[in-house]
Amino acid sequence: MAITTEASRLGSVAYDEASPIELRYKATAAEARAVADAVYRHVLGNDYVMESDRLATLESLLQNGQLSVRNFTRALAKSELYKQKFLYPHFHSRVIELNFKHLLGRAPYDESEIVEHLDRYQTEGYEADIDSYIDSAEYDANFGDSIVPYYRGFKTQTGQKTTGFPNIFKLYRGYASSDRSQVAGKSSRLAKDLGMGTVSAVVGASSPGAAYQASERDVKPKSVFTPAMYGGERLYRIEVAGTRLPRYPKVRRSNREFIVPYDQLSNTLTRINKLGGRVASVIALK
Repeated sequence: MAITTEASRLGSVAYDEASPIELRYKATAAEARAVADAVYRHVLGNDYVMESDRLATLESLLQNGQLSVRNFTRALAKSELYKQKFLYPHFHSRVIELNFKHLLGRAPYDESEIVEHLDRYQTEGYEADIDSYIDSAEYDANFGDSIVPYYRGFKTQTGQKTTGFPNIFKLYRGYASSDRSQVAGKSSRLAKDLGMGTVSAVVGASSPGAAYQASERDVKPKSVFTPAMYGGERLYRIEVAGTRLPRYPKVRRSNREFIVPYDQLSNTLTRINKLGGRVASVIALK
């Protein structure tokens, strides 16, 4: 069951209500293809996969029953495709966060898990570290040989720490988002909280493409609307997620901030709505 009755409002309902995907004995070619698609979608963080990038030979072995879902997942996580998307571009703390998400379906619980995998990577290598997720008792208990890994952090389960629930929302930004297109870019999402031993605040996933995230280190967004004169009126700061930019491609989004006096507040909110934005907050400035 969901850890809270409000979980659906946080954007996790697509996973709360989904059943695990399993490759059954003597599956048809279409069923095996659907399972392979699900592995790509989860392990690659919902990123787009071109037909030429698919692991065709391993998919054939999966279809013929000569390769388990577990080992197909292992091969994908060790592939050059995965490395190009998630290993080479990132610092290793971010790589480990993504490995937990993609292979165990949860976020790291504490800094000791990060240190453990970092040490193994440095002493035994990348492939040995991937094996440590796939061959773990945790993976075996939840997915076994036939079930595609899925997000477990949204639900209460035996042996799962409650810190996993707020932490997974730092890694998961909605079913329409991918792990290479998030607002926070390539930076670690959990390093600060894990390092300080604090629990992350739950930041719910937003509607497609409109996930709002506060600026790092209290730096305000670059796009600020500031009238030349305010005449001494009280000012209001409107923080917005997901305004459509007036240039191609129209589907791209950005966070913005507007600072306006009271008499311009209504018109500004109307303009934001026309731009397709979501108002994250309206704050009266002193």
